[in-house]
Amino acid sequence: MTGLQQALTVGVEAARQAGAIHLAHLGRAHQIRSKSTFSDLVTEVDALAEAAIRRVIAEAFPEHAVLGEEEGLGGAADARFRWIVDPLDGTVNYAHGFPVFCASVALEVDGERVVGVVFDPNRQELFTATRGGGAFLNGEAIRVSNTPTLTTPALVSTGFPYDASGGRNLRLVERLLRLGVPVRRPGAAALDLCNVACGRMDGYWELGLKPWDSAAGSLIVQEAGGTVTDAHGQPDPYGEMIVAANGHLHAELLALLRGED
Repeated sequence: MTGLQQALTVGVEAARQAGAIHLAHLGRAHQIRSKSTFSDLVTEVDALAEAAIRRVIAEAFPEHAVLGEEEGLGGAADARFRWIVDPLDGTVNYAHGFPVFCASVALEVDGERVVGVVFDPNRQELFTATRGGGAFLNGEAIRVSNTPTLTTPALVSTGFPYDASGGRNLRLVERLLRLGVPVRRPGAAALDLCNVACGRMDGYWELGLKPWDSAAGSLIVQEAGGTVTDAHGQPDPYGEMIVAANGHLHAELLALLRGED
């Protein structure tokens, strides 16, 4: 088993354990608190799922660092191997019983994303990718769509931050709606990216994401043949804005979002 294959196996086990915790607690009364704003929620399930992910990784790779949404960075800040973890992406959905949420697990080596795993426990869909090895859904290879333009029409998705910058995104949504482009807002960034990767969505953008929101999903999109950039067209999934799409319409979507239409 190669190093990447071993890491992928560990990432899959970690994500599946988190997903099992999601389902075990779904529909129960939750211990809910707010973080940055009243709508930025965290539950006890976030903490339980992250603890499980960290245990799986620590057992296999005790020397690796882990950056998680709930517990922050564990391990050396300059570690060559760093896992980036969102134990429950879509917490607001989860807290309300809306079945769009997942676990997201990625591995960086020397700052390069090399493994990505996103597990949707509701649909039992496991998205995986390794650098240079392609992207898969439940073991079957996936590719981005072939939709050529936004007005074909394409189907795109977005998300909204928890702070006042959401108003800026409303204006971006309006630009697409005025063109007649269908826009969706499911509420879990990692799944939005995976939906681009498997061709269910043609494009996706969002402002203000954190690394744990996009690390795994962005690699999965790229390995499925898609393009992921920041607002300036640079290959940076951790920038102020992430823009992901198939290769045909990425430039068109990016130009529209930047007001260059």
